[in-house]
Amino acid sequence: MVRSHARSPTKSATAGWIVENLSTAILLFDSKLRLQLVNSAGENLLSASVKKMTGQRVDQIFGNDALPKALQHALDTGQVVTEWDLEIVSASHLTQCVDCTLTPCGNGQGDANVLVEMSNSDGLRRILRDEAALGQQNVLRTLVKEMAHEIKNPLGGIRGAAQLLECELASPAHKEYTRLIVDEVDRLRKLMDRMLVPNAAPRMTGVNIHEVLEHVCSLLEAGTDPALTIIRDYDPSLPDLLADRDYLIQAFLNIAQNAAQAVSYQGTVSFRTRAQRQCTIGLKRYRLVIRIDIIDDGPGVPAEIAEDIFYPMISGRSNGTGLGLSIARSLIHGHGGQIIYSSKPGETVFSVWLPVENGT
Repeated sequence: MVRSHARSPTKSATAGWIVENLSTAILLFDSKLRLQLVNSAGENLLSASVKKMTGQRVDQIFGNDALPKALQHALDTGQVVTEWDLEIVSASHLTQCVDCTLTPCGNGQGDANVLVEMSNSDGLRRILRDEAALGQQNVLRTLVKEMAHEIKNPLGGIRGAAQLLECELASPAHKEYTRLIVDEVDRLRKLMDRMLVPNAAPRMTGVNIHEVLEHVCSLLEAGTDPALTIIRDYDPSLPDLLADRDYLIQAFLNIAQNAAQAVSYQGTVSFRTRAQRQCTIGLKRYRLVIRIDIIDDGPGVPAEIAEDIFYPMISGRSNGTGLGLSIARSLIHGHGGQIIYSSKPGETVFSVWLPVENGT
């Protein structure tokens, strides 16, 4: 009897499902270094779609020669190649460090392929930095509670003064600003009350992320120079997420104010939202995550504070408190999310990932 080695449709479908749902990026190149297969994690890592990349040569997908050289070496030697902290540049000019394993394999027809397993080593370093920052967060909580006591005292006076001013104004347009002051004072008072409660957890309700960002934009526009340009680039298909609206407003307002200050209130600040699928945050895997980018065209983050920018009391401005980004990170982490940034002269991007559902 001749035993068939053909893979059954059920096994093939199962294998495809497993590859598609791996958190590790999987790429398969043929002997001419053309991409034949990429999974969802690979699309996310390279910020490009499978439709766009399939059939392209490796040098069309990557903007530097690090991975092409490793692929050619694996093909020439027929041996497994492992690279740690390999710097790659995607076609969209995104630079990142990855750990990857390149395994030569046959395709059943006598041709050589190379299977690439790739993961972002920046993510592991980020997890280690977050663990090291836990002690800093305890210090921050104490500082925030002390600040909350001090902030609450003048808020009542500000609210009363705004109400009296509204009574004296005839213009409805001017009254809109005084109502904005009253609403923000009320929001801050509630926020301070909750921060004074030990270990206050976020109050999760259904939240539209664009409504939150529009509120932040309105505050930014009301309190800054008209020379500041605000650009919105929203994905309207994004679903609502479970979140604490007040906490998110405060987190994004802190990030946006930093961006506005970086351009001296005369440049451009952009808000961009996108869906990310099959993302890992910390040690959890999520099917769907909302990514929010806040981008400015300022001079970039000073090199001397680049590694510590999320720590309390770290600021690039002489009059800065160094608490805004630290508080923002704490609030985002309270939602199971993460915040990272990249910076170069002319473009600084703070990216926030917020999960839409519980991870695995």
